[in-house]
Amino acid sequence: MTVRNTIEQAAKSVANALNPAEGPSSDILDTLQEEHDEVQELLGNLTKTDNVAEQKTLLNKIKQALIPHTKAEEAIVYDKVAALNSEEAKIDGAEGYTEHALASATLMQLAKLGAGTPEFKANAKVLKELVDHHVREEERNIWSQVKENFSDEQRKQMNRDFLAAKKRVPIS
Repeated sequence: MTVRNTIEQAAKSVANALNPAEGPSSDILDTLQEEHDEVQELLGNLTKTDNVAEQKTLLNKIKQALIPHTKAEEAIVYDKVAALNSEEAKIDGAEGYTEHALASATLMQLAKLGAGTPEFKANAKVLKELVDHHVREEERNIWSQVKENFSDEQRKQMNRDFLAAKKRVPIS
């Protein structure tokens, strides 16, 4: 490693330490990673608890996090990936949309079910498994498309656009 590379790496490390990952100067993939971790933790807690009040609270938190995330991610990330001149990228984007729709339908079903019921627990487990599967594939397939096809500055702009788009998503 050259002195210049060492200095550039150190500067990036300092910038990352000074800027929270969801800041407008961050890479979209850093923000998505944080949000994936947050939702997966909430879903893990939801599937483990039998406390009805806690189930309701967790379900609301998941809804508040997941709906804006998926809608903004589709508009800012998936649409850009699907627009690439690659059949694989188009398939990955379409699969992401499909899995988001399934997660949304399962989330809405959970909201209709009574917390504390066996049906609620079963649907919570299905939602967790669906999101876990989706996140693994997205982080492998979509993210590799983003890394290969978009510059650091483009990914930072995607992050700014993503954060703005999330604010515009209505949560019903």
